[in-house]
Amino acid sequence: MTLYNQSVLGDLDISPQQLKDILLLAIDMKATPEKYGDALKGKSIATLYEKPSLRTRVSFDVGINKLGGHAVYLDQQNGAMGKREDVADFGANLSCWCDAIVARVMSHATLTTLKSAASVPVVNSLCDLYHPCQALADYMTLQELFGEVKGLTLAYIGDGNNVTHSLMLAGAQLGVNLVVLTPEGYGVDEQIVQQATKIADENQCTVTVTNDVNALGNVDAIYADTWISMGDDKSLEQILGTFKPYQITKELMQSANAKYFMHCQPAHRDEEVTADVLDSEQSVILRQAENRMWAQNALLHSILVK
Repeated sequence: MTLYNQSVLGDLDISPQQLKDILLLAIDMKATPEKYGDALKGKSIATLYEKPSLRTRVSFDVGINKLGGHAVYLDQQNGAMGKREDVADFGANLSCWCDAIVARVMSHATLTTLKSAASVPVVNSLCDLYHPCQALADYMTLQELFGEVKGLTLAYIGDGNNVTHSLMLAGAQLGVNLVVLTPEGYGVDEQIVQQATKIADENQCTVTVTNDVNALGNVDAIYADTWISMGDDKSLEQILGTFKPYQITKELMQSANAKYFMHCQPAHRDEEVTADVLDSEQSVILRQAENRMWAQNALLHSILVK
């Protein structure tokens, strides 16, 4: 089964074997980039942004250039999708000129509308439900560090969000044991828990979802995200009061026997993670950031190159 000419709106649009192939391709691209310098020669990819971005924008822009392609950046200064022009018309028009559309959007519904109207593949670079490109980079990072991801145990601690969902769904497909630890009221989507659990059962791994910090056990890596998601209107005081027991500290890393700390960034020192963890040798956040580019390049290559 190939991903050629297919859209990727969520993690389950990629099969377990395709996931493994993308990770191996990404690692090879990173090791021997010269082999792929003309892979997207003559191809143009529209990159749409409804949300601010550092890593997503630069990693796609530079990555597409490294593959010999052309990235067309469109932000909200060109008119918000659905306001100045219908989302469907965006997709249909961009398909006239571009070979693919990469979209970082507020709502997953925007992606489904783009896909329905576009005649070229659409790739989700972030929405409210999923962040598949981040998960690809994260599991690429773990594969580099451990040699194999199947059988590893990854703990996500903090707000249950789009990153958590993608880590769960992709991880279950890859045979990774997931421990998801969130404060009460900040848990993950129940439907995604059910999907991930079913997939994990098929792949001989586990998904554990809990509010109990003491249920962490031994893990290979601990993953955190910002406590205040983009667009959240809760005050810092409210957030700190709820999330403080879930802060990643040196003591927590040691008690869980965790080898590495992971974070999708932006990170906030001494909020979701203490500075002595974030800036330690155990922290692999910059490797994750770099791997966004390689993983995304491997995904685009799989979609656009026969």
